[in-house]
Amino acid sequence: MNEVILSVLGTAQDAGLPHPNCFCKNCTQAISQPQFRRLAASLAIIQPTEESWHLIDATPDLKEQMARLQMKYNLQGRLMDGIFLTHAHLGHYPGLLFFGREAIGAKGIRVMAGSKMKHLLEEHAPWSQLTKLGNISLQEIRDGQDIPLSPLVTVTPVDVPHRNEFSETFAFWIKGPNKKVLYVPDIDRWHEWDHDIHTVCEEADICLLDGTFHSAKDLENIGRDYREIPHPLMTETMEQLQDLTKKTEIYFTHLNHSNPGIDSEQPIRQVIEAKGFHIAEEEMEFRI
Repeated sequence: MNEVILSVLGTAQDAGLPHPNCFCKNCTQAISQPQFRRLAASLAIIQPTEESWHLIDATPDLKEQMARLQMKYNLQGRLMDGIFLTHAHLGHYPGLLFFGREAIGAKGIRVMAGSKMKHLLEEHAPWSQLTKLGNISLQEIRDGQDIPLSPLVTVTPVDVPHRNEFSETFAFWIKGPNKKVLYVPDIDRWHEWDHDIHTVCEEADICLLDGTFHSAKDLENIGRDYREIPHPLMTETMEQLQDLTKKTEIYFTHLNHSNPGIDSEQPIRQVIEAKGFHIAEEEMEFRI
């Protein structure tokens, strides 16, 4: 049976849960009870009968994410066929270093990235060593370019606005034989995008969207202003997409450690779910 599985490998904002140097309620719980940990946001596209898989983002948690996936899908020792990178922030590309000579010593892992990201990986240490030694093989991708992974699956990058200090930022369409998935782990604000978020989500069967912050209150207790870290608020996203929840499955991912929606026992989580939205959890599977 030729099935395509989209597997959720991580759901946290870049630094994960627990967050370094934080002892908020969510972090303290995750420190003392490992089942509440969350790894940095990442997805895998798996074709089990082909023993083939692709990764979206090489996170700082790559070592653990790879091992879990390989054990779950009987892919022990089978490296991915390719990696798609969203952008050059902490949670999305440092895991590439595991493919270097100090660790796996991989040969020619295909890494698909935008032109600025490709330049960064080619020209700046320590990433440049990966390319010079042939641990990774870079392929430039661009906005709107369909990239077939097999006759069953196509991935299409979409430019999104997001503090592009070092690289462009991509969201991805993932199109399987039966379903179409939109993955947007990072974006500054929906209204800054040159696509209408409602129209785009209406085209999707499943959306995994930036849920970094629930509301402007998230960071008050740890002395930071969410406006310094631009992301759409979950409250705003839900307001814009409320009428789509019966047609499109909408999940929030890339959750900051301060987000009260993480705690399944909290009233805020119950409100999110009552509105027809979902919180992404690690090891969720979508057959697409």
